[in-house]
Amino acid sequence: MKLGDYPEVVNENVTRIVASTVVLLGAISIYYPNPYSLALLLYGFFARVSYGPKFEPFALFTSSYIVPKLGISFVPTAGPPKRFAQLIGLIFAITSIILFSLDQLVSYKVALSILVVFASLESFLSWCAGCFVFAILMKIGVIPKDICERCNQLTYNK
Repeated sequence: MKLGDYPEVVNENVTRIVASTVVLLGAISIYYPNPYSLALLLYGFFARVSYGPKFEPFALFTSSYIVPKLGISFVPTAGPPKRFAQLIGLIFAITSIILFSLDQLVSYKVALSILVVFASLESFLSWCAGCFVFAILMKIGVIPKDICERCNQLTYNK
C-alpha cells in the first residue's frame, strides 16, 4: 500500500461517526489541554489523509464493528472531498499542537473550537465544510474537474 492510497468512495455514515470522535477529542483537549488527546487528533487526521480509514483506529473500529453491528447502511460519497476536509482538519490539529507547545492557550482553544464546530456540523448535520470548499475550488478551476466527474460516476452510478 502506498502513501496516498485513499478510497474513491467512502461511507458517509462512517465519516459522520468518526467526526463525532473528533468532536469528543477536541472538546476534551479544550477543557483539559494535554498532549495525549492532541496526539490522537493529529494521528487520526494524518492517517485519514494518508490512507482513509485503513489505519485510523476510530475509523477502522467504526467501519469494522459499529456499522455492521448496528446495521448502519452504506451511503456512498466521494472520497476526494472528504480527504480534502481531513487535510483541513490536519492543519488545525498541527496548529493546535504548535499553539499548545508555545503555551498560547487562548489561541489553542480558539483553533480547537473551530475544529470542533466544523466536525460537529459534519457529525450532527451531515454538512461538510471541507467538501463545500472543495466544490468551490473545483468550480473556479483550482481542483481539476475530472476529479469531480470521476467521483460523481463512482458515487452515483452504483
